[in-house]
Amino acid sequence: MATALQNYLFTHSAEYLTAVLTHLQISALAVLIAILIAVPLGIAGSHSKQVQWFLTEFFSLLRIIPSLAILFVCIPLLGTGVLPATVALTILAIPPILINTVLSLQNIPDAVLETATGMGMGRWGRFFEVELPLALPLILTGIRTATIEVIASATLAAYIGGGGLGEIIFTGLGLYRMDLLIIGGASVAVLSLSADLLFFLVQQWITRYQRV
Repeated sequence: MATALQNYLFTHSAEYLTAVLTHLQISALAVLIAILIAVPLGIAGSHSKQVQWFLTEFFSLLRIIPSLAILFVCIPLLGTGVLPATVALTILAIPPILINTVLSLQNIPDAVLETATGMGMGRWGRFFEVELPLALPLILTGIRTATIEVIASATLAAYIGGGGLGEIIFTGLGLYRMDLLIIGGASVAVLSLSADLLFFLVQQWITRYQRV
């Protein structure tokens, strides 16, 4: 088995590298779009119970729909390739970021906000200098969760020609090639663990003041 793994990586190194980079690009794009959507919506939801309820219920409902089902629904509208895969993964990534953004802003103690206001801070100054820094660790936790889920689910992009490590995995399934399954699965696992470690280190750096 070790020989088969080495032979594949040696003879298909360019294809493997392309699959890894494509997987990362699709995942990063989906998470970035999810952040741009979920964080502003989460900020809006933190100031209104009605908005919060609607947003969390709506995106939580979308989240329980299997990503593969969303992919197939997107095909008639968006065709095949990277675009429908990105849409499906973005829908998957939004709920944890949205929910954590809402909770992080709602859990800031009123005394802290009143103190900031008493110091003469305006609404936007208080938000950027007090609320957002305090909420950032929990928001990053949501982004961390979303990123790991997206990297793991991005293998489905291969079903509709989106590329990525899923192509290696599905090829291995079709040809009964255990070496391809191990390479594809292990690569996804390594990417997920690497992303988790990266976000952990960022969170440790941001919250370093708490350990002083």
